[in-house]
Amino acid sequence: MATPPIEQSTRPAPGFAARPRRDRGRHGSPRRRERWYAYGFLSPGVLGLTVFTLFPVAMAVVMSLYHWPIFGERSFLGLDNFRYLLLEDPGFLVSVRNTFVFTALFLPLNVVLSLALAFWISNSRWQHVFRVLFFIPAITPMVVNAVIWKMLYQPQGVIAQYLDSWFGITAPNFLADSGTAMISVVVMSVWQGIGYNLVVFSAAIDELPRSVLEAAEIDGARGLTKFLRVQLPLMSPAVFFVTTMTMITSMQVFTQTYILTRGGPGDSTVTMVQNVYENGFVSRDLGVAAAGAWLLFAVILLITAVQFLGQKRWVHYEH
Repeated sequence: MATPPIEQSTRPAPGFAARPRRDRGRHGSPRRRERWYAYGFLSPGVLGLTVFTLFPVAMAVVMSLYHWPIFGERSFLGLDNFRYLLLEDPGFLVSVRNTFVFTALFLPLNVVLSLALAFWISNSRWQHVFRVLFFIPAITPMVVNAVIWKMLYQPQGVIAQYLDSWFGITAPNFLADSGTAMISVVVMSVWQGIGYNLVVFSAAIDELPRSVLEAAEIDGARGLTKFLRVQLPLMSPAVFFVTTMTMITSMQVFTQTYILTRGGPGDSTVTMVQNVYENGFVSRDLGVAAAGAWLLFAVILLITAVQFLGQKRWVHYEH
């Protein structure tokens, strides 16, 4: 008698769960395909960061340790370029002083005026129009603004004519007088950069909690007391952001001084970035220029670190 064929069970063995089969296809598992897609989307950004940021930074480190002329033989110097700038080059120390003077004048003027204007236009029905008008100089090319202000500052320019006709004052040559050159650069720079900070402060004012402001008014807070005790502490994150970014920008000032005064009269408006430019492209010593750039970076990093350490005492974040 024929024995019937034994049917093989398709059920999984006890203790083992059945796993659905995946069609891996030509490109592997779905997770692997997603990984390659991510690499593809990230590669342009990573390539740009490497070519235009990381590689130049690495080259600047190497160049600062060499005598690196634009044309000619290169020789290793170690830290001699830094020693030269700090101990032997009087022009670099003058540029450091001028940069700090510019920052000390520009930073408080910019922050205070932009904050005051932000509060002023916040109560106006035309606040959106004012924000656009004040922001236009911030998006206009710096070179264009500097050229226009250079014409205004001329001895026969508009400013000199108005001072003479309205007040009977003979205006000095603003850009050729060492006593007024730096102030003139600061005034132009404040006009250029006040719009950006005004927009930041205006956004912070719009986000102030109305319930807190109403409670303060019920308790009798008015005017300056309300501003100092309630509004300013609530806006402290915006103030910290504006102060930090404005400081970094002011330490890197170059275009204004180069267009308006070319660092003159004498060396009264030469800044650190202009010193780097002159060492690199006038004296054609890229090693000294790279060392000056790294010293500027160190100064900005130190000041920024101090600002971040100090923010714990006066910046109040919402939790």
